[in-house]
Amino acid sequence: MSAQSTVEKSSPSDVPPNTITASAIRTTERAYKARGVQLFWRAMWARAYPRLIGTRREISWMVSETLLPLLGTSAYVYVYKATGAPPEFTGFAVLGGVATAFWLNVLWSMASQLYWDKDGGNLEIYVISPAPMTSVLMGMAVGGIVMASVRGFSILIICSLLFQVSYSITSLPLLLLIFFFTMAALYGMGMMMASIYLAAGREAWHMSNLLQEPIYLASGMYFPVRALGALVATLASAIPLTLGLDAVRQIIFGNLTVGWLPPETELLLLIGLSVVFLYAAHWSLVKLEDIGRREGRLIERRK
Repeated sequence: MSAQSTVEKSSPSDVPPNTITASAIRTTERAYKARGVQLFWRAMWARAYPRLIGTRREISWMVSETLLPLLGTSAYVYVYKATGAPPEFTGFAVLGGVATAFWLNVLWSMASQLYWDKDGGNLEIYVISPAPMTSVLMGMAVGGIVMASVRGFSILIICSLLFQVSYSITSLPLLLLIFFFTMAALYGMGMMMASIYLAAGREAWHMSNLLQEPIYLASGMYFPVRALGALVATLASAIPLTLGLDAVRQIIFGNLTVGWLPPETELLLLIGLSVVFLYAAHWSLVKLEDIGRREGRLIERRK
């Protein structure tokens, strides 16, 4: 019998289970674990993915969340028309309807999100995962901005055509910078509020309802914030929407004499608010993770 015939071809069952051949090591891809900035980046987009896809899959939500703010905006427009207000006030109401989409998204899809995730059983997964909590909430913010932008610009286009609003942009770069830092400060505030709502427990739902209408008034959603007086307007400037709306109105409607502060000054204040809110959000989330991992609880004590 030849030597070749004496060599038996080994089947997979003949190979010991713990045996690793040199060829297997060469052909097997090495597992790679993202770290640092790459881990933050991947976790952010992974969390943003459901919200980005959700805008296409649930069309009924988009229709309802666009039409309802549109009705409220139309009511203010007809009030201004009935009282003979200047044409700029119609544009004020339209921009207020656009801002409503962003504020509601921050209030319900950002601030309340961790509380809802805790009830759904996802918050524990976020805490024990290697990705930082800041990246998870940043992904929520990115997805939320896209969702709110679609609804907000739909309101802007429909109302502008319906009520024949004309715009005269004085500085497009300044307008884009103000919009960017308004969103950064606004969603930074939403990330900070997410930890506060989680600490509040069941009161999160009531806090969202409580803050919804007062912010409409304090931020001058449908009227110039200057009408509230210097003291109230100064206090309301802690809300990013107040400064953002006032600056955008001054830039879009040109020679506007009812603005609160110059747009350049409001841009600097928005940059400061972005830094403050994002730092506060990061600090509160780090504190949340520390409590969850060290004490085995998430903010509230169970009785």
